[in-house]
Amino acid sequence: MKRYPPIPTVADAPDDLLAGHLWLLELIDGPHLRFRMDESGLIRFGDRDAVYDDPDELPAAYGHAVRHVQERFDREALRDAVEDVADVVFFGVATSRRGTEYDWDRTPSFLGHDVWSADAGAFRPPDAAEAIFDRLGLDAVNAIERERRARDFDPEAYTVPSSAWYDGPAAGVVVRNKTDGRGVIRTESDVRGGSDTNVHSDTDVHSDSVTDDVSSADAATTYGSHERLHRIAIRIEDHDQPVTVDALADRAFEAFLRERHRAVSRDGEGSPGEAVRSELVSRARRFLDDDGR
Repeated sequence: MKRYPPIPTVADAPDDLLAGHLWLLELIDGPHLRFRMDESGLIRFGDRDAVYDDPDELPAAYGHAVRHVQERFDREALRDAVEDVADVVFFGVATSRRGTEYDWDRTPSFLGHDVWSADAGAFRPPDAAEAIFDRLGLDAVNAIERERRARDFDPEAYTVPSSAWYDGPAAGVVVRNKTDGRGVIRTESDVRGGSDTNVHSDTDVHSDSVTDDVSSADAATTYGSHERLHRIAIRIEDHDQPVTVDALADRAFEAFLRERHRAVSRDGEGSPGEAVRSELVSRARRFLDDDGR
């Protein structure tokens, strides 16, 4: 599966980056996620460094984004659009908490930013990539500006604007042109680098450390509340799937990982993640007993 290339800062990018018309895309602070579809319809996922035959093999922090893609990706639309579906690789961000606390209720679990065509041997231009994600049922990273004339753009004087996904500054801006040039301008206070720049590996989503000092009981109270489990049950039913204890607990645990932890492994008896999930299973069971589903 095609790897996503590193992105230099605009100052270090080739001189021809600032030519023609530019797209300015919000840099999203979150782990990198790529995927492609096999002819069978199976979607294979990868992070920055590895590709996984089984989606369950990805670190647990990717669970919400993997489910989001699997449930929304329009497989038939892709079949209708290309001769070989395996030639197309999609790149984006799993919008999990790293250093930015986005408004999780309105931020999609996956935001796409690039589409690779093996047939063309190139990434699609940013306007085409945006349209492709929309056609296939997924959200693209938001464009801050489209078709800005490069001669009118001064990166040294540019101020990174507010994020579209929370009340605060964007992690940065990715500057793109139509000939596959790209560079990044980061917010001065941003030390994470953002997922698109490849200035870090996604080691934080492989760790088993908790980023918040929160007890398993407190986490379960928040993420296993009757209101949250009710909303999860409705989403499960909307996809014509059975509402079970495991289905409820899995989705509640995914939300916990996304919003409160960089990653807590599903494996490892006695780990913080295992304790939270155990509490969520108990609450999901009580919810189903009380709700009569």
